[in-house]
Amino acid sequence: MGLFQKLRGNPARSPALAGAAVPGMRASPLATPGPHLAARGGRPSNGLKDFILHLEDLNHGRLLDLGPVWQTTVSFFIERGFKVYTDDLLSSWKEFLRTDEERFRSLAVGDETFEFSPPARAERFLSTTFQYAEQSFDAVLAWDLLDYLDSAMVARITARLSDLMRPGGAILALFHSRPPDAFYRYRVLDHQNFEMLPAPALFKLDHVFQNREILNLFSRFHSTKSYVGRDQIREGLFLK
Repeated sequence: MGLFQKLRGNPARSPALAGAAVPGMRASPLATPGPHLAARGGRPSNGLKDFILHLEDLNHGRLLDLGPVWQTTVSFFIERGFKVYTDDLLSSWKEFLRTDEERFRSLAVGDETFEFSPPARAERFLSTTFQYAEQSFDAVLAWDLLDYLDSAMVARITARLSDLMRPGGAILALFHSRPPDAFYRYRVLDHQNFEMLPAPALFKLDHVFQNREILNLFSRFHSTKSYVGRDQIREGLFLK
C-alpha cells in the first residue's frame, strides 16, 4: 500500500524484532546523551509521522541515521523490526577537514599535487567514508545535514543517498528557512515527535535551500512531500 493511501487512515502495526548486524556495515551501539547536551522537549513532526507510516510495510528493514547515536532512536526502530546503523556524517566531515588542512600545510612549497578545491575535498572524503553497498537501506534519517555542507558535498551526498536507497525507500530531511538560533542534534521520541538538542556547533549554516533547489537535489526520487513548521524548519519526505 502506498504512503498517500495510508494517509487516508490505516492503523499502525509493528512487530518488535531485532536482527544481527550486516557484514561490512556499522550497527549502532546503544548510547545515552552526553552531559553537554540539554534536552528541549519534543517537537511534533508530520514528516516523521508519515516517514514511519511509510515504513510499516518494510518488515526487518535497514535504517541509516546520519546523526549521532541516540538510545531513544535506536530502540524505537529496533522495536519495529529494523536494523539501525549510524554514520554521524557532520562529525566525520569536520574531522576530515581538519586533517586535510594539516596535510595541505605540511606540503612543500610549490607542491601542486594536492588539490584543495571543494570538489576535490568532497571526492577525497567520499572515497574513504560513507562506504555502503548500493541499495543497502530502506530508510534514512538525514536531519538537517545538507544545510551545513558546501555545494560540492551536497551534490555528492544526495547522489550517494539515492544509490544507497532501495526502491520504495524513504528519506526524511530537515531544511532551515532562515539561520537557526542554535546548532541542534535530533533524536526520535515516538512516532510523531523528535527532540531537538542544542550542541556545540560543528559548522555554520552554509545555505538556505529554496523549494526548487530541494526538488532538484532529490530529482531521482519519484515522490516528495514537504511540511512547513512555525519554527522555520521545513521537513521533506522523499520516496524512491
